[in-house]
Amino acid sequence: MVDPRSLSPEAQEALRRRGVDMVLVHGQKIGQTARLLGVSRMSVHTWVKAAHSGGESALAARKRGRRPGHTLLTAAQTKRVVGWVRDACPDQLKLPFFLWTQESVQALIQRRLGIEISRSTAGRLMRANGFSSQKPTRRAFEQDQAAVDKWLQEEYPAIAKEAKADNAVILWGDEVGMRSDHQTGTSYSPVGRTPVIDGTGKRFKCNMISALSNRGELQFMIFKDNFSNAVCLKFLRRLLKQNRRKVILIWDGHPVHCSAAVARFLAANAARLKVYRLPTYSPDLNPDELVNNDVKSNALGRKRPRTLKQMIRHVRAHMRKRQNDPALVRRFFQEESVRYAA
Repeated sequence: MVDPRSLSPEAQEALRRRGVDMVLVHGQKIGQTARLLGVSRMSVHTWVKAAHSGGESALAARKRGRRPGHTLLTAAQTKRVVGWVRDACPDQLKLPFFLWTQESVQALIQRRLGIEISRSTAGRLMRANGFSSQKPTRRAFEQDQAAVDKWLQEEYPAIAKEAKADNAVILWGDEVGMRSDHQTGTSYSPVGRTPVIDGTGKRFKCNMISALSNRGELQFMIFKDNFSNAVCLKFLRRLLKQNRRKVILIWDGHPVHCSAAVARFLAANAARLKVYRLPTYSPDLNPDELVNNDVKSNALGRKRPRTLKQMIRHVRAHMRKRQNDPALVRRFFQEESVRYAA
């Protein structure tokens, strides 16, 4: 089969005219014409369609190269585009997109620089400058970036310095709820046929509170009821029992964490336990969120528990396995958003 793109513009025009003449003048079928000329059916179909809509001029040879207005970006222009994509979201630049895709980069360059490029060119431009298509991390609009910067640059370094001076262990804590109908992952199935996974129609749930350190320590407690003062105090007592050193616990501003009962417990145990709170709406700064994702994906999402008792058994077995693998626990701190705590 001949690839028309390998021919000269004049030869391409001659081939197009011959193919159209065979179909429209001599009445040959498109498939038969394609076989005789050694080209694809789609090529002949495109030529005939062009002749119908544009006449003889549509088959004429054209000058090769980039069309007017399709100009390659200069190094300075490329640097500006990379900066826009790196530092802002499309909607912040008043583009009608939510994510950076080939289409949104294409629109950005057209709007800001007045240069037209194809989608594929936009993709090549991003790849050539160290960008890849990735699943984004969700961040709340309400997050205070100034508070986050202060936490990273001032507050947490001071906490780390305090822990070193007091020979204390820093633990990161959080809670997570798990339901029996949670599903994670994909499964092979014939195209067009959605795979069906059997599971119980009953809905049940359990909850877990956990804490981990960058040295690979991991503690957890599974409970059936809602997270309450009593549950929180029980877990704090466990932390003190399981840690001989002073504990510095970092967690979020959950109402239970801020309750009067918890405050009284902290005051009574101030010599052994001190608590700090993360900036509001900043779960991405907490390494324990990665433990939550891990247990939901691997202990629950890939299992099919039939009863609450079985679900709790799966979660407990998974968490104990993690407890016995400090190196794996330490790897949670290698995620970019929490690497500051490693």
